[in-house]
Amino acid sequence: MLAPSVAMLVLWMAVPLAMTLYFSFIHYNLLTPGPKSFSGFSNYYFFLTDLAFATALVNTLIIVGGTLLITVSGGIALALLLDQPVFGQGIVRILVISPFFVLPTVAALVWKNMLMNPVYGVFAQIARGLGFAPLDWFARVPLLSVTIIVAWEWLPFATLILLTALQSLSEEQKEAAEMDGAKWPSYFLHIVLPHLARAITVVILIETIFLLSVFAEILVTTNGGPGVATTNIAFLVYAQALLQFDVGGASAGGIIAVILANIVAVFLMRMIGRNLEA
Repeated sequence: MLAPSVAMLVLWMAVPLAMTLYFSFIHYNLLTPGPKSFSGFSNYYFFLTDLAFATALVNTLIIVGGTLLITVSGGIALALLLDQPVFGQGIVRILVISPFFVLPTVAALVWKNMLMNPVYGVFAQIARGLGFAPLDWFARVPLLSVTIIVAWEWLPFATLILLTALQSLSEEQKEAAEMDGAKWPSYFLHIVLPHLARAITVVILIETIFLLSVFAEILVTTNGGPGVATTNIAFLVYAQALLQFDVGGASAGGIIAVILANIVAVFLMRMIGRNLEA
């Protein structure tokens, strides 16, 4: 009964991973046809010693960290607001969650051309109306701009998970805190936040795994620039493979990215395990 699932898993994951691992140990450039020679770990050494790798690694961590900070804090705030009884609560929740279903490419195009454009974008019009000079987002603060776009896409996901966890808070705890005269800051710090701890950990785990491979937003908005200012690991692998045609070096970069993602995943899974045991 499990054979179809196992076969699909092998074809979908194991075979591409094995091919990538194989390509990472050979000299394979699309511009030089002919027999491929074994290169050992030279592709890995080349990728790790590339001047752009350190910048890409830092940019990846900044995008992941900045997005998590915005989505977790913003998700908690939105979850608290949406948990209150308001008119049209269902419609409001749908509108808040809807950005998560927008394709990354479409979201990046909307932010680039309609919101952050320094000439006719919405933010530029607001700045001129207030008497300020418009900000050229992708030239002055490119990494922050990409982080804002990615955070906008993932904020609904964090809100949905945290709102679900918040609604599971028992009414007895709320009533007991109210009867004891707990003020809102104490109620939030000692009841709401501990109750959301597991949900926050799940949000961090799932988002981190996906955020390590952010690509479409960078390709559409900045193309990794200016220079390598917004190049992350995923975009560096793409540039190595499809711009420099070095399949061997790109495969080594892909394996390095997989190893880094697994290290982060194991660390976060241990955090979840400790929270569940607590």
